[in-house]
Amino acid sequence: MMNSKLNWINPVMEKEFRLRMRTIRSPIAILVYLIAIGLFALGFAYINMSNQQAGVLSAARSSELFYFLSGAQLVLIAFMTPGLTAGVVSGEREKQTLNMLLTTQQSSGTIILSKLFASLSFMLLTVVATMPLYSIVFLYGGVSPKQVLSVFVFYVFVMLLFGSVGIFFSTILKKTVISVIATYGFVLLVFGFTALAGLFFGNLGRQGMNEEILGYFLSFNPMAVLASLMVPDFAKELFKGHKLLQMWHIFVGSYTVLLIILIWLSVRYLRPIMKRKK
Repeated sequence: MMNSKLNWINPVMEKEFRLRMRTIRSPIAILVYLIAIGLFALGFAYINMSNQQAGVLSAARSSELFYFLSGAQLVLIAFMTPGLTAGVVSGEREKQTLNMLLTTQQSSGTIILSKLFASLSFMLLTVVATMPLYSIVFLYGGVSPKQVLSVFVFYVFVMLLFGSVGIFFSTILKKTVISVIATYGFVLLVFGFTALAGLFFGNLGRQGMNEEILGYFLSFNPMAVLASLMVPDFAKELFKGHKLLQMWHIFVGSYTVLLIILIWLSVRYLRPIMKRKK
């Protein structure tokens, strides 16, 4: 029991928690994040309420607010997560403290996972802090608790995905700036290239848009998968021949494999690899 406790609460994770949670920057960052999300939600609600004769949000407008709020939060997660994880290893290397960390009794896997979970815990705390804003949606109806829960679970998976990408580039690249740029490049690729490629390959045929091909490409796009979670009919329109197939099935299955590979490579290349003498 004691050994399992020590494996979860190790010195690396404890140090990361102390550095991230005990500085003035952490509450300020959460405050700025909440202000941004709150302004989005209140601005959207104000514009739509002013257009209504009774001055209240209808159930349809409330669901639109939920879609808008969820999409905005996904964009902020994609923007903030690489900045939290893309420099955790390369920063140690630049400060010349990585060699000291590697001489401790902590294994490479413990170091990588501890830094990943400590970085994502701050992002998770930030997302959980926005949950009271969703009370506006529940106040006017139009959204079920199951939808909200599925969206928050999806957020956690996206954090793990982008966090593992940031850890990977931070491990194999020596400079933090280059690591951050490479991580944001991956995020841009996932959000932009998948949609453009789906439209391109879906229009190759002479009979118009092939919606099934578009659906497969959009299944790798976080924003499209989020839309399918909020509006299940969106996936049914794309996969008419596969009624049981959902976009999140492809997204979670494929990116889980990528996530595991990236973490394994990060653990593999954290320590210098000694070349064998012939």
